[in-house]
Amino acid sequence: DIVRGKDLYRGDKEKKEKLELKLRSFFKNIYGSLGHKMKSKYTDNGDPKYYELRNDWWDANRLDVWKAITCGAPESAQYFRNACAEGKTPTNKKCRCVTNDVPTYFDYVPQYLR
Repeated sequence: DIVRGKDLYRGDKEKKEKLELKLRSFFKNIYGSLGHKMKSKYTDNGDPKYYELRNDWWDANRLDVWKAITCGAPESAQYFRNACAEGKTPTNKKCRCVTNDVPTYFDYVPQYLR
């Protein structure tokens, strides 16, 4: 949610704004490194916050982010409910599915519904 700019965090407003500016800076750099064809995909909407690029980045990298989050998890770590194979099987080692899929897609459910 934070990466995609859809976080409902209501804490320290100053910290949230600082984080948002940092994310915009990161995605501005990513945008700057794109080829002309890819840049044209993201310039039509004139979005200074790079929301579409952020969403596409998340789609492309969510598995790697999950692996990074769980890399230090104990081998016996399990997700709190069956979350693999469309909720039919439990996670395996380090809260990961045997297929290496991310065990939950709650990040696509609006925060207020989770």
